[in-house]
Amino acid sequence: MTLGLRIPGLAGAFPKPILRIQPDSVVYKQTTVTFLCEGTTEVKECHLYKDGYQYLRTTEIPQNPRDKTEFSISKNRPSRSREIQLSILDPSDSLELVVTGIYGKPSLSVQPSPVVSEGSLLTFQCFSVKQYDRFVLTKKGPQKLSWMLDSKYNYSTQQYQAVFSVGPVTSSQRWTFRCYNFNKNSPLLWSEPSEPLELLFSGTLHKPTIKAEPGSVITSGSPMDIWCQGTLYAEIYVLHKDGSQKPWGTQIPQKPENKAKFSISNVTYQLAGQYHCYSYSLEDWSEHSDTLELVVTEIYNIKPRLTALPRPMVNSGGNMTLQCVSRERYDKFILTKEDQKFLSSLDSQYIHNIRQYQALFSIDHVAPDHKGTFRCYGYYRQTPQLWSVPSDPLEIHISGLSKKPSLLTHQGHILDPGKHLTLQCCSDINYDRFALNKLGGADFIQCDGQWTQAGLSLANFTLGLVSNSTIGQYRCYGKHNLSSEWSASSDPLAILITGQFPVKPSLSAKPNSTVHSGDNVTLLCQSPYKVDTFILSKEGGAHKSQQLKAKFQVWESQAEFSMSTVTSELSGTYRCYASEDSSLYVLSYASAPVELTVQGEVTLNSQVSEKQDYTLQNLIRMGFAGMIFIVLGILVFEAWCIQRQSQCAAGK
Repeated sequence: MTLGLRIPGLAGAFPKPILRIQPDSVVYKQTTVTFLCEGTTEVKECHLYKDGYQYLRTTEIPQNPRDKTEFSISKNRPSRSREIQLSILDPSDSLELVVTGIYGKPSLSVQPSPVVSEGSLLTFQCFSVKQYDRFVLTKKGPQKLSWMLDSKYNYSTQQYQAVFSVGPVTSSQRWTFRCYNFNKNSPLLWSEPSEPLELLFSGTLHKPTIKAEPGSVITSGSPMDIWCQGTLYAEIYVLHKDGSQKPWGTQIPQKPENKAKFSISNVTYQLAGQYHCYSYSLEDWSEHSDTLELVVTEIYNIKPRLTALPRPMVNSGGNMTLQCVSRERYDKFILTKEDQKFLSSLDSQYIHNIRQYQALFSIDHVAPDHKGTFRCYGYYRQTPQLWSVPSDPLEIHISGLSKKPSLLTHQGHILDPGKHLTLQCCSDINYDRFALNKLGGADFIQCDGQWTQAGLSLANFTLGLVSNSTIGQYRCYGKHNLSSEWSASSDPLAILITGQFPVKPSLSAKPNSTVHSGDNVTLLCQSPYKVDTFILSKEGGAHKSQQLKAKFQVWESQAEFSMSTVTSELSGTYRCYASEDSSLYVLSYASAPVELTVQGEVTLNSQVSEKQDYTLQNLIRMGFAGMIFIVLGILVFEAWCIQRQSQCAAGK
């Protein structure tokens, strides 16, 4: 178009006008465009020409102080994008009006990164899956720049592209780029602009701090905030995700704290990654902050299992191993404490006997700081910030050197299914609290201590009916309220369940079930089936069972429990059970009982009683003898008297 000023007179009677466009010479479709004719003093008419033909005419006298005439075109259409000119006989220089938004937008990227340093040389790549003749790269800002290149087909990416070299760049201005594409037959009709790409300068100002709330390990679908805090002079904060071609977001700082909040209402897997933030002031860009690694969990649904070896109660200064196991073939496992990374991730290893994958995290020289809640996760090597659902929490406790309590069961430790089980933890130390833990279990059952008149403190742990879920090895601990450490552990107590596989061994006594004190006796446990272990138990909760590996001889398994120099304390009712190594706490049915009787033992009390009986018998014997002597004496005396009387009568 040509914009002309027409009045009667000779050519050149007025100076050449200047043609300008507002808001810009490159505008989006449907945008209202205003043409300004400057330097038109005393002009009566102005004409706007498009490609040499009159397009608009005005007869208004300019009223603005700078002698401008305005021509407005509303809802600009693509067909109106042409060369526009202003003329008063001597026309103005031509001005091109470009309309964008005609085609689909291309994509824009920069190498090596949109985070740059002063004086960097950069390579911009503008690309599109559709074929266009040319690409245009533009820089937004007070100092506008543009570059134009023919498109070329990239066989590796199967896209059309143009590669622009830009630089050196300086931090004295903000660098925001877009790119467009167009065809040669309509060079003033451009596509939609690409997404803006702004360069971030790692400057010399003090780096800001970055943190995530509630934490950097966040569940998928949860809300979170990322905070960036810098100096008092920061004008704007920019959050950048590594690998992204544009800033994640920009915020104006909140006064007076001078920090910015980037809110995320719904965390998705796309947000996982490493983040930095920058601040910009009138002086310069700041250095980038430390790295914030955002991890999104519950991306994979197979939950690993976390256990403590040998148990989740460990002595202060001792060593502990945390085992993370999963049936899913994750590449790596990672351990967290209080939802924060605790140890570096470990490669998973396949364990053939359990047919699962695991990692073992070793913690040496355990300190009180190690107590707390632990979890483990699995993830794949190519997506290190996308984790599985967490394992169940594992509470780690630290035990000290105070005296260990005792763990008892009044029902015995070998129980039939369905029996009620209660374990009692007691101590002559006045512990305020007791805890019970099952080997391999993550949970601690805690109870307040009770005091007896005998000076004992104790707690009863009711575990309910005996089943496969309650059997196992237990330990208990005591603690004072003013201490953060638990006592040393009690001796282990194994709870076994009977009748869990169809084997019933037999039990016999050799040489006999009735023996004399000091003799030797052997209780022989046998089974026609091959088993791994035999267990001999005596009735009564206080008695400890004996366990022997089975020997397979003459088509049967057997074990000999030998007792030498027996005493009456060994008298009682015995039974034996069979077990397999794969199920240590699961027993067979009980054998028929054998009653062992020990005879002939003399005790100190019986010796005293026998002496008393002997003395009494002697006294009785002596009494009888004395009475006999008295009677005989009386008889002898009477006989003597009769004899004297006869002699006296004969003498008269």
